[in-house]
Formats: sequence, C-alpha cells, structure tokens
Amino acid sequence: MATATLVRRMGTAVKQAAKKGSSGGGWYGPHMAAASRAIAERIPLVDLVLEVRDARIPLSSEYEQLRDYTSSSRKIIVMNKMDLANRSQIKEWISYFGQQNCICYAVNSHNKQNIKEFLNFLQARVRELKKTNPYSYTTTIMLVGIPNVGKSALANALHQIGRISATEKGKLKHATVSPHPGETKDISSLKIGSHPNVYVLDTPSVLPPEILDDEVCSKLALTVQLVGCMKWLLKIPKASSSLGSDLLINKCRINQRLLSRRKGNCSIFSGYSELK
Repeated sequence: MATATLVRRMGTAVKQAAKKGSSGGGWYGPHMAAASRAIAERIPLVDLVLEVRDARIPLSSEYEQLRDYTSSSRKIIVMNKMDLANRSQIKEWISYFGQQNCICYAVNSHNKQNIKEFLNFLQARVRELKKTNPYSYTTTIMLVGIPNVGKSALANALHQIGRISATEKGKLKHATVSPHPGETKDISSLKIGSHPNVYVLDTPSVLPPEILDDEVCSKLALTVQLVGCMKWLLKIPKASSSLGSDLLINKCRINQRLLSRRKGNCSIFSGYSELK
C-alpha cells in the first residue's frame, strides 16, 4: 500500500514538473510530433511491426500509437531487457498477451544466442507472409517504441547476427545506441536476412503527448524512459520543489547511475508489480 502511494506521488510530481519545464511543452516536442507522423505514414507499408517494450513494465511501456493497429498477425510485442526482469513474470506476461490474441516474444539484445533464436522466429513469420504474397521479394520489419526500451540495440543485434548467418560480406551498419533516450533522430534501414531479403527499420522513440496515469508516469521515470526526455527535470532546485518532487528527483538520479551499470534482476520494483 505504501509503495503504491509513493508510486502515485512520484507520477504526480513528474507531470507537475513537465508542465513547468521546457516552456510547458513537457517531453512531447516538435521532434516527437514529426517522428510520430513519419511512423504513422510508414506502418501501412511494412510487412511486420515489432513493438518493443521494457520487460520490467510491459504495460506501462506500451506504444500508444499502435492501439488502433488492428492486424494482430502483423504485430509482435517484443519484451526487451528480459535479463533485468523477473523470469517467472515474463512467462506470465507471454501467456497474458497470448490470451489477448497478441504475439509476444521476450529478448535480451545483448545475448547472441537469444538473438539467433529470435531471428529464426522472425524468419518463420516471414515465410508465413510469403505464402500470402509470394511475389514480394523484400520484407520490411519496423521497430517502434517509447524511449530507452532498446530498439536500436535490438536492430544492431539483428543486423549483426543476420549478416553473419547469411555469410554476407561488407561493412556492418550501426543504429545509434545511447544510454540516453531520444538519440535516434531518423528512420534507418538495416539488413537482417537474405533469400528473401529482410530489412528492419529502426525508428525514433515516441511518447504520447500526455500520460494521464500517475503509476505509468512514475514507472517510466524510474526505468529512465521518461526522465531522459526531460533532462531539465533533474535540474530543478531542491529549494523550489515539493517533497514528492525531491523523492522523485533523488530516486531518478540514483536509478540512472544504477541502470547504466547493473546486470541481472532489477530490484527497483521489488514489492510492486504490473501483474495484478
């Protein structure tokens, strides 16, 4: 109960800070608006959409722009950073999304064997698509998601393993990867398979213009998806901030340092889970 209360208080503090900072525009700046439009225009043109989420908070890290995307057979929820999540809960989440008629897969972008298995899974999906459209010689897969869920790291891993598996020569391309959210500015294409050719499109991260749920807001802040898009939040003078804001800012500073170094299960949400 106390944890849930603190979570709500922290979420409220984030939203209040968002209204005061960055000239009142919060985290949804012109770059996110432009990226959101570009992604929306391309979604109908691609063969598969991979919605990348944080395995620790798979509900809160939803990419809201896909809520109206009705083709469940062409959308796959990818729970990235599975090495930081509770393994038993990952199995429960996969079962939960399956009951919602959603295809779901858990990955660790830094585990080569795991990426190989995921690539095999994607290639099987591509073969299924070819049955319905055998005249298509190239398959495009778009990665979408909110900031800091690891889209670019996943794109790079698929590109590297895919090129090696296909024994292709040539210089590897790299999507920009950074511990700070928002580093991907444009939509980039990386080849991950041959015969047929398969390309993955890495896209800029996009958050909704407003997050109404306090719990969602706090969980995104604690896992650094949100705070990195609001760097000015960490500069708020303590003298002018409320107790809730002080708690949030101190916690976010600590978690940013911890999450940049730690491996293994993340203890940030010990005692609090998205599973009801």
